[in-house]
Amino acid sequence: MAAIPAVEAAPRVVNEADAAYRKIYLRLIPFLTICYLLAFLDRTNVGFAKLQFLHDLNFTEAVYGFGAGIFFLGYVLFEVPSNLVLERIGVRKTLLRIMVVWGLCAAALALISTDWHLYTLRFLLGAAEAGFFPGILYYLTLWTPARRRARLTAMFMASIGITGVIGGPISGAIMTSLAGVGGLAGWQWLFIVEGLPSVACGVVAYFYLTDRPHDATWLTAEEKSLVIADLEAEAKAQGTKSHHSFGAALKAPRFYILVGLATALMASTGGIFFWLPTIIRNSGIKDVFTVGLLSAIPFIVAVTAQQLIALHSDRSLERRWHACAPALLASAGWAMLPFVPTSTTLSMVALTMTAVGTLGAMGPFWTMPSSFLTGPARAGGIALITTLGGIGSFFSPWIVGWMATATGSLAVGQYYYAALMFIGAVVILAGIPAARSEAAKPA
Repeated sequence: MAAIPAVEAAPRVVNEADAAYRKIYLRLIPFLTICYLLAFLDRTNVGFAKLQFLHDLNFTEAVYGFGAGIFFLGYVLFEVPSNLVLERIGVRKTLLRIMVVWGLCAAALALISTDWHLYTLRFLLGAAEAGFFPGILYYLTLWTPARRRARLTAMFMASIGITGVIGGPISGAIMTSLAGVGGLAGWQWLFIVEGLPSVACGVVAYFYLTDRPHDATWLTAEEKSLVIADLEAEAKAQGTKSHHSFGAALKAPRFYILVGLATALMASTGGIFFWLPTIIRNSGIKDVFTVGLLSAIPFIVAVTAQQLIALHSDRSLERRWHACAPALLASAGWAMLPFVPTSTTLSMVALTMTAVGTLGAMGPFWTMPSSFLTGPARAGGIALITTLGGIGSFFSPWIVGWMATATGSLAVGQYYYAALMFIGAVVILAGIPAARSEAAKPA
């Protein structure tokens, strides 16, 4: 008779753990999603503002491309230091600092009148936002084990797609309806209206978030014990196969293989947001509000696909193909765009392919570094991967803008993005064996 309770204990513990993690998801993910939505909106709304300020300020595509890309120079220079500070002071103080400063920089873009104003404020915006994305990825590792993390990461990163779904229509509406109010152009109001909410959100983060499970008053003692034991068991299991030393991680070839696809994903994401409004306008749609509405379509599909891919990745405990197959789809979408520049319908199909592929790869991909890095190496390692990947994001808009100015077309730039995604996926498939990309299996 004594065996019956023992047999029933395991499913009871599993159900309690599921309930604890569900509580964590509901507490953290909606708020973090809003924060990242604001971050991505402030980072990429220049793509819509460009539809008006290029004419108002007499800027070229090359000036715009460099201004869009220099954000990432500030981002990569301050990425690792910001994330190492996060490990010491916690996420609450870090988000307060980051979000208040980036919100003010984003709103100040309304004041630009020269190319150097654009360059300076975009650089400062990147420096202010540095550490946010890898910091949140690191923060999630403090709350959930790897086997649960792809879906969790994808839920958080759905904010990128949500930004596309709501950001385009909102940006188009702001630029259309507020143009001329207070003597300001529509693009100036865009920066103000979309920048200031980040300041408020940073203050809320300080009071709402909890740094670690130990401090979570909203978890019961039993739930805390389950989560902490789960994380400690995973850390112990990974100890012999993961890189605890930051220096050791830098010597591992797999680290640089991951950097390759990170570079491609970050560049492609920027490419979509920075150039999608222009691609739609060039296909024959001239009204800014209509451009905004159409820009939501690829992201509606992409957000749905992103969650399904991540869910299947967690259930199958497979990461490599779940990251690389979508990346190859994105490559095909970028390669298709130069052939359909004047067809709105076919351009939307190609843009949807790029959005689904780029966003779909993110959840599975960004769980791979955290299963490879543990201990002190995790915070700095994830930050360094995004830092090195961000270098490509700095050069890519600049290169594409320069080529667009030189050739009068975005075609060469679109081939460039296609090549990046293809190479990034192939390097992962060739360089990381299937077993090494899997998440930790449940005990």
